Amino acid sequence: MLEKLRERLQAHRPRRLRLGLPEAAVLLPIVDRPDPTLLFTRRADHLNTHSGQVAFPGGKREPQDADLLATALRESREEIALPPGEVELLGQLSDVISLHGLRVTPYVGLIPPDLPLVPDLTELDTIFEVPLRLFLDDQRTHTDVIRFDGRDYFVPSYCFTQADCGGHIIWGLSAMMLVELLAEGFEMPISLFERPTGRLRYRPERRMPSP
Repeated sequence: MLEKLRERLQAHRPRRLRLGLPEAAVLLPIVDRPDPTLLFTRRADHLNTHSGQVAFPGGKREPQDADLLATALRESREEIALPPGEVELLGQLSDVISLHGLRVTPYVGLIPPDLPLVPDLTELDTIFEVPLRLFLDDQRTHTDVIRFDGRDYFVPSYCFTQADCGGHIIWGLSAMMLVELLAEGFEMPISLFERPTGRLRYRPERRMPSP
């Protein structure tokens, strides 16, 4: 599974957005287990923005970062104590725009199992893993319809059992990145632009932030 993923992501040509917006980057860490998992974090409840939301480790680019991959690795070290040397880069996904006007570049990396990862409690409540097979089975609870700049995006929302991932809800920007990972990395028939079957939940319309 992971070897094919590596080949597909290396062949993938992600979309880059040429916008004058602040830059950020995140890491989608895949844990190299016999049953591979995807690692997530939960933003602390006391934060002013995105509190309580599930996210991938990452954040804003800083002046000392050589590039956006360096941003993703630095933020992962700061947020979950993930050593950059333990990350094998598998590929890059397309840029996405956050609700607060950041241009976010996602990277996919493979990490060893059972690293002594620790959440930075000033930013995060917890770190957890979800088996990739649950996403490959498309076990979404519903689909959020987000109209962004005049176009509908069909974004899956996942809430697995307490045993699978602690009952956390995975939706929004993280789920949008996940869709591209599933489609490009695993050739799964899933798209943000095609209406799926099942329950839809309409979110407020969003517009492209001004640069």
